[in-house]
Amino acid sequence: MAEQNTLRGILYMVLATIVFSAQDGLSKHLAEAANPMFVIMVRYWAFMIFVTVISARSPGGLSAAVHTKQPLLQAARGVLLVLEILVTVWAFTLLGLAATHAIFACYPLLVVAFSGPVLGEKVGWRRWSAVGVGFLGILVILRPGLSVIDPNALVALVAAGMFAAYGLMTRLASRKDPATTSFFWTGIAGGVTACAIGPFYWTGFSASDWGLMGILCITGAGGHYLLIKALETAEAATVQPFAYLQLVFASSIGIFFFGEHVDAWTVTGAAVIVGAGLYTFWRESVRKRRA
Repeated sequence: MAEQNTLRGILYMVLATIVFSAQDGLSKHLAEAANPMFVIMVRYWAFMIFVTVISARSPGGLSAAVHTKQPLLQAARGVLLVLEILVTVWAFTLLGLAATHAIFACYPLLVVAFSGPVLGEKVGWRRWSAVGVGFLGILVILRPGLSVIDPNALVALVAAGMFAAYGLMTRLASRKDPATTSFFWTGIAGGVTACAIGPFYWTGFSASDWGLMGILCITGAGGHYLLIKALETAEAATVQPFAYLQLVFASSIGIFFFGEHVDAWTVTGAAVIVGAGLYTFWRESVRKRRA
């Protein structure tokens, strides 16, 4: 039974990465057709509805989801995620899906690097070595010294840093609040922020793009649902490594639908980063088993 649950959890995670990759492709197209902030605002309309429905159906209902012992931290998480999505979508339009995801793949290593000073967690020499190797992978992609560093690549790197900060804040929030509370505040605080900024960038869509925007909203809710099911069905340490498949799926969408080109340096650097990230996941699972 446990094996079946594990396989089902892995399937949910793989499906989630496929959905999120399709979402990235839609976001890139729509952000090029309109303003990225406008796209994110409309996307958050659907996300707020989804979060409210899920929270209402969770134990304790909405009243339990709203209650938090750290409102400033929870609100800051929601705001940061909106800004991170904005920077990431911007990177999609500047750099493309493949190159953005190649750089973005370093965010788990950034979480490891800062989990010591921020969360007070112990990071051994093996995981520090993996972080160092991952940093070399970033250098392979950016290639400083061989050419002028593409400033667009730095946008993707900033997005990865923002998402790592969001991950650290989420782990910090989990010490006092349940996951349902963090999920609710992510959607509502982020949605309020998006709705406060988005109207200043109102551009509208063509009729066909409004249809694609509807699909984007559905895939957003669907992807989060599959991710929740994956983490409910199997252990996080088991399914999390499969999240790297988003790099493969999103890159494929970029190559086949947007005509992107990925050079050997980017592929090599991404492979190094992913390898280092998978090693940190494995070491984390070993550490938890020993504990």
